[in-house]
Amino acid sequence: MSTSHSSSSSSPHKPNRSTPSTPRSHLTLLLTLSVIVFLFSLLLPIAGITTASLSLSSIPRLAHKAGHLSLSSILRPSRFSFSHSATVTMSSPKYEKELQIAQLAVQRASILTKRVFHEKAKGTVDKNDKSPVTIGDFGAQALIISALQHNFPNDAIVAEEESAKLKEDANLRTTIWDLVKDTKLEDAAAEALLGGPIKDVDAMVELIDKGNSPGGSQGRIWAIDPIDGTKGFLRGGQYAVCLALMIDGDVKVGALGCPNLPIDDSARLTTDIGANQTDEGHGVLFSAVQGHGAKSRALATVNLDAEAGKPISMRAIDDLTKANFCESVEAGHSSHGDQAAISQKLGITEPSVRMDSQAKYGSIARGAGDIYLRLPVSATYQEKIWDHAAGDLIVRESGGQVTDIHGKRLDFGIGRTLANNKGVVAAPAAVHGKVLEVVQEVLSAKL
Repeated sequence: MSTSHSSSSSSPHKPNRSTPSTPRSHLTLLLTLSVIVFLFSLLLPIAGITTASLSLSSIPRLAHKAGHLSLSSILRPSRFSFSHSATVTMSSPKYEKELQIAQLAVQRASILTKRVFHEKAKGTVDKNDKSPVTIGDFGAQALIISALQHNFPNDAIVAEEESAKLKEDANLRTTIWDLVKDTKLEDAAAEALLGGPIKDVDAMVELIDKGNSPGGSQGRIWAIDPIDGTKGFLRGGQYAVCLALMIDGDVKVGALGCPNLPIDDSARLTTDIGANQTDEGHGVLFSAVQGHGAKSRALATVNLDAEAGKPISMRAIDDLTKANFCESVEAGHSSHGDQAAISQKLGITEPSVRMDSQAKYGSIARGAGDIYLRLPVSATYQEKIWDHAAGDLIVRESGGQVTDIHGKRLDFGIGRTLANNKGVVAAPAAVHGKVLEVVQEVLSAKL
């Protein structure tokens, strides 16, 4: 009788080493797969993914094929924090360069607009839609597009102005070029980052026409309004230099230069803010990046540090009767009668503050005002995306909600207009639903 046979017979309960029960290779495979999943989750931010759902359910299937082992027998809850369905939330991209260029471009364009106001006696020409446009519009657009082309040459641009009037009018073209060629940032490094001066007058005209993208829901698209609120600009009231980056139809970065708003974030809006503002103590830049909040800073202090600035938030409203409204100065832009009816139903007694431009968005974002309504005056009018993109993001990143009168988010991925939306309702998130309810009640005959 062989030794091996005797041993086997005398020890029937002793494991036979030639028949393994749990292969070490299988255990190693499972642990390796778990480590790979963990390392993959750490690498997701590099790919720019903001939220990833990592399912571990595939590992048990692999284990089954490898040796019919249970994952739960290896990854014990007491030792590991993984579950069979784990969701890992990553931070949103910060778009540092885009924010930096947007802030500096808006600052440089704002410098030109103030020069136009003070030096050129508010000279205007008429666009074919009969709304006023200043020589500052053309110059500011050229400067902003120049900065974008230098830093992001492959990005599309949607802008308000086109150069047809300049090509027909040599005197106007020369007047604008004289302003553009001499406008620069005091910080030489910042000016160089924007690409420096535009080469010549022909290059300026060509740049203006690069804002002719049809927009849409794909790719990187910048929206520019070089002077939003041209009538406010002409009366020395509120206007804004507006710039926003949209990626696949979603606004990611926004910047608003408001040269005639008070620098002080705590200053509440007053009814005289719509005209005859002075330079002293005024000039603020609002900016926001999706997922990273909104900030304000003095327009004159914008520099290479894009992270500088004071975080802003909308004012908490416990009692809607103590809120105030911002609305457009022009009755042709928003229905003043409907606004008054809405105020009455909400019990708001303060008079509405009428002011031009996206400065209204910035004002409510920092709590200087509370609610901004833009109520439809025409069944066919479509809002332009450059009139709302930057402001929409800044309010939402300040704790607000922005929808149209139907309660739909503003859709910037349709083209050059907000074709899928009617009107604007912007308010602190906590009271937006109530405001929207009353808006719809008042406008029920028009919806």
